[in-house]
Amino acid sequence: MRQPFRPGTEADIARARQHSLGDLLHRTARRDPDKLAVVAGDLRVTYAEFDAAVNRCANALAARGLAKGDRLALLSHNSWQYAVLAFATAKLGVVLVPVNFMLGAEEIAFILGHSGATAMVAEDALAPTAEKALATAGVTGGVRGWIGLSGAAPSAGWEDVDAWWRGGDDSAPDVVVADDDPLRLMYTSGTESRPKGVMLSSRSLISQYVSCVIDGGMAADDVEVHSLPMYHCAQLDCFFSVDVYLGATSIILPGPDPAALLATIAREKVTKLFCPPTVWISLLRHPDFDTTDLSSLRKGYYGASPMPVEVLRELARRLPDVALWNFYGQTEMSPLATILRPHEQLERAGSAGKASINVETMLVDDDGDPVPPGEIGEIVHRSPHAALGYYDDEEKTAAAFAGGWFHSGDLGIMTADGYLSVVDRKKDMIKTGGENVASREVEEAIYELDGVAEVAVFGISHPHWIEAVTAVVVAKPGATLAAEQVHAHARAKLAGYKRPKYVVLADALPKNPSGKILKRELRTEHANLAEMDT
Repeated sequence: MRQPFRPGTEADIARARQHSLGDLLHRTARRDPDKLAVVAGDLRVTYAEFDAAVNRCANALAARGLAKGDRLALLSHNSWQYAVLAFATAKLGVVLVPVNFMLGAEEIAFILGHSGATAMVAEDALAPTAEKALATAGVTGGVRGWIGLSGAAPSAGWEDVDAWWRGGDDSAPDVVVADDDPLRLMYTSGTESRPKGVMLSSRSLISQYVSCVIDGGMAADDVEVHSLPMYHCAQLDCFFSVDVYLGATSIILPGPDPAALLATIAREKVTKLFCPPTVWISLLRHPDFDTTDLSSLRKGYYGASPMPVEVLRELARRLPDVALWNFYGQTEMSPLATILRPHEQLERAGSAGKASINVETMLVDDDGDPVPPGEIGEIVHRSPHAALGYYDDEEKTAAAFAGGWFHSGDLGIMTADGYLSVVDRKKDMIKTGGENVASREVEEAIYELDGVAEVAVFGISHPHWIEAVTAVVVAKPGATLAAEQVHAHARAKLAGYKRPKYVVLADALPKNPSGKILKRELRTEHANLAEMDT
């Protein structure tokens, strides 16, 4: 029964119960102030120092006019400054918009315009691209932060981010952030030609962190290297932010260079590592692998695509003391949904495992009805991990959450005891090198080339990229096209990872009686392109 409270009491209770993303760092710093929190290059900081730096940065942003609900776009490779900004924005209730650093200026401009970001922070090497994007989006004024990773001085109109966290007021900002206030706007390739802005809150993220900890075997004594891009929620939210929550130690690398990864594991006595299959393969193939001391490594994680069975066997043979987990999910699930655990790796190779502890997963048909075990259906989830919806897109949000379940768009098969296998992308998503590529976006770009009548883009199996973007192109009658023309056009229009690795010219595309292009036939027909390359 509801009790009457004096004015202000309910607000005090809400503040006392607050458990937002920004609170996690502060509470870890209170528990373990002297614990090594982050190593980035020559910088080594404790949790007390990390929390103070974040508070200074948050207060600097507030002094520049940023307030709860504003958007800050962040374009950078992994860095200490990236980690600071991820938590400084959370403490203010400012919505962080991580931007894929492989995108071109026009692609970034769309994200800036759609998100409504007025503030932008960019790494020095990416600042020219950021400036073009801002101009294209028509964004003027606002906060401009410069991360000097190469040591270059800030350009006119940009401020050095290091000044924000090095000095100033280190008291915690007094901002009330509710469980479901948006804190992240993550742009996913989706299945359309334009990315969608996925809104994530503290409730979404922290519920997912709990699932990672419990089902992923994570602990406060972990020492983890973070080399995959932090603009992606896998590295940022399955691993880095979970380490902050627990009080583990994080080693930040700018990218997944195999030599640097191996050297870092040996030097820092790393115990835990996440890589997509492509990076695990690159480590196994590196000449330093067998001569590097990897004896500290105990936990390994992969995702984005299934690990080839032969690679699993090789990892078990060459890293016998490393337990492996397969994480499956997507941005809209913050991103974890299901987990395949260490003892299941070879027995159920290729499986995405079972729903994690805070997730309920099932398969449905086109009418939303459950399908029986062994039959293909769309993968749907019910969980507090789930996003708040798509920013400024009520129609897509309604479709994604139809019937009270989040519809993943992936197709799968589930066993009677709940093990999931992902068999296809409902909308032909391609996952190449751990990145999502929407086939339709690539097709639309190629259609802009004069002389193209039809194009079909799909993924084929590849020994390094796991999937390689492939385009089959049909020329207009009387037009002459060469594969190199298509490659050149793609280079001008698309980020590198979205460009077709293979272009095939054809007289026609296979279609069913209703005119739908049969991509399954194309995948089969061109499956050996990668083999011909080797």
